[in-house]
Amino acid sequence: MNPMTETPAPTPDTASHSEHPRGAPRASTLHRNELTSSVVSTPIGPLLVATTERGVVRVAFAAESIDSVLTDLVDRLRPDRLIADEGIGNESVRHLAAAEAQLREYFTGRLQTFTVPIDDALSSGFYLEVRQALRQVPFGTTTTYTALAERLGRPKAVRAVGTGCSGNPVPVIVPCHRVTRADGSLGGYRGGAPAKAILQALEADALR
Repeated sequence: MNPMTETPAPTPDTASHSEHPRGAPRASTLHRNELTSSVVSTPIGPLLVATTERGVVRVAFAAESIDSVLTDLVDRLRPDRLIADEGIGNESVRHLAAAEAQLREYFTGRLQTFTVPIDDALSSGFYLEVRQALRQVPFGTTTTYTALAERLGRPKAVRAVGTGCSGNPVPVIVPCHRVTRADGSLGGYRGGAPAKAILQALEADALR
């Protein structure tokens, strides 16, 4: 499936605008040369994967609405070109192919560490620190929001850590599903609690 075709990006006058969470960079500060995307079928439903020339910038669940996510990305990143995923010779397309392949390997239980580059354009401030820390949580393990806050040297920032996890723009690849509440319950998840449980179970099974 090719959500994008190669075309000039909309101008600021024609692109729609949406509110961004506190800590997210303003649209006027962002710019990318390329943006491409595709939809990958997975055990937790179809995932939209969007990449720029710097790496994976967004992974979205079907419930988030693919069209809305793509419109928001164009609005915030202001790419010069939207490129179909069969494009040749574009860095964003190479990152997309790598992300697709690694996601498929991950969902078979054969891949434990994603190596595709991440474009952190949609993260900043403390939320960026949270999402970088998430990448250090080992495959098949879990941590808690409290432990993550302590690791970041902000033990009282548990709520902010939760917000940083729930707003993670690159779920699965950046593993916010490995963070639970202190009482052992799952906690929130952008893709829903069932998806979070499936991901944790998949990783646990892969280590057996």
